[in-house]
Amino acid sequence: MQRSDIAGHTPSKGRNWTVFLVMMTVMLDSMGIGLIIPVTPALLMDVLPDATLAQAALWGGILTSIYAFMQFLFGPFLGTLSDQVGRKPVLLVALFVMVGYYLVMALAHSLWLLLLGRLIGGITAATHSTATALMADISAPEDKATRFGLLGAGFGMGFVLGPILGGFLGEWGPRAPFYAAAVLAGLNFIMGWLILPETVTDRIRRQFEWRRANPLGALRTISKFQGLGPMLVVFLLYHIATAVYASVWPFFTAERFDWTPGMIGISLTFYGVFFAIVQGSLVKPAIARFGETRTVKIGFAFEIFALSIIAILTNGIVLLAFIPIAALGVIGQPALQAILSRATADDSQGVLQGVLSSLTAISMIVAPITMTWVFAEFTEHKATIYFPGAPFAASALLLLIALITFIKISPKAPT
Repeated sequence: MQRSDIAGHTPSKGRNWTVFLVMMTVMLDSMGIGLIIPVTPALLMDVLPDATLAQAALWGGILTSIYAFMQFLFGPFLGTLSDQVGRKPVLLVALFVMVGYYLVMALAHSLWLLLLGRLIGGITAATHSTATALMADISAPEDKATRFGLLGAGFGMGFVLGPILGGFLGEWGPRAPFYAAAVLAGLNFIMGWLILPETVTDRIRRQFEWRRANPLGALRTISKFQGLGPMLVVFLLYHIATAVYASVWPFFTAERFDWTPGMIGISLTFYGVFFAIVQGSLVKPAIARFGETRTVKIGFAFEIFALSIIAILTNGIVLLAFIPIAALGVIGQPALQAILSRATADDSQGVLQGVLSSLTAISMIVAPITMTWVFAEFTEHKATIYFPGAPFAASALLLLIALITFIKISPKAPT
């Protein structure tokens, strides 16, 4: 028997259509984000004509941190709000405001407007967490890990297609991809408004409470569910460790292999393709064969192995050949999400996803600062030991701590 009213009364084809729509929502959202990555330096140089590339990069880091920090603050608020008013209205408002955010970024000719745009964009970046809560609403417990894997596949494909399209559109100027991202968000809004069903019913609706709507209060609320507190620590450590790819990959490959921006883009696309393949096709058989707990352990072990090997590689061709193996590590993430979701009550799925969104945002605040600092310490001319792969080694150690923690607590956790 399905766990929510909509799952119980919607025909199988209708549920499958809803799953597809949610996947498309996540994919279009990540495409919109990926579109603007290739042109962000050019946009900042355009807004700050007297700045050097290094100064522009510094402001780019500040803009990224602001965006992630606002996600951290407002993720639980929007997730908790969706537990009461429903997933659809929260999702639609976020998408509508996102259209305006992209237009502000496209039209801005001053730094303060870019800062304002990032503030607004970070506050309303609820599409992924709300979509995940919606997916939890329509999924039976045994289907959650597979469905979360499909969301990961959609997110990965968006990041594969987004940078490619963004680089192509960037030939017409650094602002063109922002207009394209606004169009994607607008199409996403229309699709959700016309087709997406509401999944929060009276059976699982929960009254909005401020203590659950702020990051610390939400963490306290969620951690009261048995075994969830330590699991949230594991989730955070995992995301900080794996954020090393986004944080230092371009710098590492340029330093270690002397790769050009084009080659760096190809390698990221290559990884994104295999990321999507693993999330979309290997999660379900892995869960069926090994169960959720063992799948987390296997995924973490693959990730530790991959980070360790990348840290010591000195041949770029070997690194490219190793990427498919490295991508296997992502099977642990949806399994861990499923364990967290199983341990959370039906009327708290929104606040859980809000908490996870905030923890992910913390990782995107912490990782770029720490990982680039480690990279600089081991690559500058006065470094005692020259080791460009140091950030990946540090991430492997961090993930090993997460794995040991998970092994200790997993017998007590629902699987």
